[in-house]
This record gives sequence, C-alpha cells and structure tokens, in this order.
Amino acid sequence: MTGDRKAIGLAEAVSIGIGGMVGGGIFAVLGLAVKLSGGGTPVAFMIAGLVAIVTSYSYAKLSVAYPSPGGTVKFIIKGYGNGLFSGTMNLLIWISYIIMLSLYAYAFGSYGATFFPENIQFLMKHVLATAVILILMFLNVLKANVVGKAEDVIVAIKLAILIVFTAIGLLSVNTASLSPSTWSPALTLVSGGFIIFVAYEGFELIANTAKDVRNPEKTLPHAFYISVGFVAVLYILIAIVAVGNLSLDKIAASSDYALAEAATPFLGHAGFVLIAIAALLSTASAINATFYGTARLSYIIAKSGELPHFLEKEVWNRHLEGLFITAAITLVITNTLDLQDISTMGSAGFLIIFAAVNYANVRLSKETGSKRIIPALGTVLCLAAAGFLVYDTVVTAPVKLLVLVVMFGLAFGIEYLYYHLGEREISIDDREEDDF
Repeated sequence: MTGDRKAIGLAEAVSIGIGGMVGGGIFAVLGLAVKLSGGGTPVAFMIAGLVAIVTSYSYAKLSVAYPSPGGTVKFIIKGYGNGLFSGTMNLLIWISYIIMLSLYAYAFGSYGATFFPENIQFLMKHVLATAVILILMFLNVLKANVVGKAEDVIVAIKLAILIVFTAIGLLSVNTASLSPSTWSPALTLVSGGFIIFVAYEGFELIANTAKDVRNPEKTLPHAFYISVGFVAVLYILIAIVAVGNLSLDKIAASSDYALAEAATPFLGHAGFVLIAIAALLSTASAINATFYGTARLSYIIAKSGELPHFLEKEVWNRHLEGLFITAAITLVITNTLDLQDISTMGSAGFLIIFAAVNYANVRLSKETGSKRIIPALGTVLCLAAAGFLVYDTVVTAPVKLLVLVVMFGLAFGIEYLYYHLGEREISIDDREEDDF
C-alpha cells in the first residue's frame, strides 16, 4: 500500500474505537447492569473496562505486527495455525457479531416502543426490532448505505448527548444510592460486570484499519488505549448518574430503556425523548455497520478456507450470502431470547475470543515485541470472566446454560464437520487480503 492511501491518523482511529464501543451496547445493557449490580454498577463497568484495557494491549501489538483488514481472524490464524481450533474461534467471532446485532435490534425495539401506548409496547418492540433488521439488510443489499454515510455525524451526536447527560446528571447525584450497602453481593456484582462486557465490544475494529493507519507503531497503541480508557470513564460516569438519580426499583422496571428513564429526574420528559432518539440513531447505525462487517467477515473466513465456497460467491457483485444468513439468525435471536440471554451470550463469546487473542500474543510475543506478562494476564482475566458467567448461569438459571451450550456447540460442531468432511486447504496468504 502506498503512503498516500494511509489516510487514518490518531484522531480518526480513536473515533473508530469509540464509535465501535459506544454503539447500541450502553443503551441496551445499563438497566441490566443495575438489576445485577445495584448501587455497585459503576464498579461493574470498571471491572469490565479493566478486562478491555488489558486486552487492548494485545490488539495493539498484534495490529502493528500483522496489519490486516481481517483483524481478529488474522490474529487467531497466526497464533494457532491452520486447524480446528482456529476455525472454531473464527466461526465464534461471526456468531458473536450476530448476537451483537440482536442486542442492537432488541435495544432499538425497546426504545422505539416507548413512543407508543403502553398496552401495545411489547408488540411494537418486536415489530420495530424486526423492521430495523429487514430495512437495514435491504439497504446493505442495495448498497444504499444511508446510515453509514452519516456515521461520523451520528457518533458526534450520541457522544454529545451522553456527555451533556453525564455533566448535568452529576450535579444532582444522590451519593447515598451509591454506598456499598446498596451494592449486590460480590459474586453477583462481578458477574454483572462480565455480563455487560458487550458494552466494550468494538475497540477491536481499530485493528481492521491497521494497513491504512499512518505511523502505525505509535498511532495504533495510542488509539487503542485512548479509546478504551475514554469509554471506560464515560460508562462509569453514566452509571453514577443513572444510579444516583433514579431508584433501583424504577431502573429495574424500565431496564430495557433505562438510560432514557434515568434522564427524566433532571431533564424531564424532554430528556427521556432526547436519549430515546439518541438510542434509535445509535442502534440503527450500529446495526448497519455490523451488517456490513459480518457479511464481510463471513467472506474473509470462507476465503481463508474455514467456511464453504458459497460464502465467497458474488451476487450482484456483492458478497450477500453471509448477509442473508446473518439477518435470518438475528431475527430469530432477537424475537425469542430476552435481554439478559443475549447479553450473556455476547459477553461470553467475546471473552473467549479475547482470551484466544491474548494467548496468541503470548505465543507470538517475540514477533510482536510484547511483554508476555500482560497478554498472559489478559488471558487469565478473560477466561476467569467467562467462568464467572457460566457459574452465575448455573447458580441462578441453570436452564439458560443451554443457550450458551448451543452457541459454543454450533461454533465447534459446524467447524468440526466442515474441517473433517471438507476438502479445502486453509490459506493465510497475505496477498489474498487485498480482496477482502
């Protein structure tokens, strides 16, 4: 790639990271976090942020050493070679992004339904969630990337709204609502932090731009650390404002749209509407961007030989099979699972993926110039977090463990059958990446 094509500087890279994280996640999981962690919700976000910050070290090092539009997919293959494990992890990445789509669609439907009479809100939540999935799928088919073209503006608007919400809300915080006596038991609080880890998913998108970044050795690490650090502080402050201005009972009663409800005490109904509109814009743009990314991701994985041929084929000069499959599965998950199930699945998926990326960096530390202790710590933190999720599910709702079993079983089962029955060779030829 020639130097004049490297158009991404530090500000742009940080914007990509922040935009990726502050998508639909915070609008969807704030209420869930409060239900699980009580007045200790800011601590829960801090715990999840710590895992994200440590993991960003591995992403920064791997992105510099192996710049690729494949990002995480490339790191997994580099770290573990061509085999069943890499294929399973890369398929899990695709599944996890589908779950994120479901989370965004669920949040879109929940916030959108608040504009309708209470007696039809449940119905409208599903109608709106289904509609936004189908509409944005067709926009991607038509290449009418309307929301995507306005992404920078949407990111600026939602950040401005959240910062104003935080600044004004901090002035009226009731500190008694945040005292340790209001916190959930330690295990539940920690589990709450890991269940809402999906709110930090998105910083890894910086890795996909590595080939286009100017002065990557300095820009990429700074972009990862600045974006994750900023978002962690923002989330903690948002949690303080929410818990400090609205009773835990009221947050629990409006958990699907808690961020909008939390604005009411100090901004009135206008604040509720403003946050709800920001949520609709944010989740729609996140769905649009994730649709594009997952369709492209399925092509990348198929191109590497880990998924069937047909996902490489073009329809109307586009790689659309992955888009259609992604949309179909998203519709099912959004309309059949609840918010906690979706969030737990998403968090578990990304924690396992990030554990694999951290350990890949341990194995590749000589090539990446990493201090092995940091990615080793990241591996342990991610695995421990995933373990907490599984344990909490077993203790509180063992039947729901089936949801996680199905998720990971699909990733392993599909790849196992394809790996043993297929006749393709896996390729990680860097020259092929120009087609991605």
